Amino acid sequence: MHTGHAIITAANLNAPQTGVVDTLFFPDAKLPCRNFRKPGGCRRAQCDYSHEPTNLTRFLDYLASATRTLDICVFTITNDDIADVVLELHRRGVSVRIITDNDQAVTQAVTANNENVVVLSDPAVIRSFQGQFNKLWEMFR
Repeated sequence: MHTGHAIITAANLNAPQTGVVDTLFFPDAKLPCRNFRKPGGCRRAQCDYSHEPTNLTRFLDYLASATRTLDICVFTITNDDIADVVLELHRRGVSVRIITDNDQAVTQAVTANNENVVVLSDPAVIRSFQGQFNKLWEMFR
């Protein structure tokens, strides 16, 4: 079992401007049902996916709220839902930078690993993380 964390900064999240906004802990018991979040909901009688908010759906909502910049420093992104949101942000014109190592692309962080995400809105803390990200960005260019 892998234990890890990700640095994700989005200084322009739609959130209060001071302190910790949320803390998400993984693993989730189940992946969210993609159809449940769509208009009309899930119509499958035997759907094995979650039909209520999960840490992943909360994370995706935070991620999707970025409007100008998104910096991600993570071992690897193996979840298509996360990748889809990041790609959509890029298509919408959000400046996206990712530092990753895909050598172990079979890592299953959402449902198997002990992972965590802390969503921050304190400008000083965000600047500190962005400064560290910028150093890593230059180092791994």
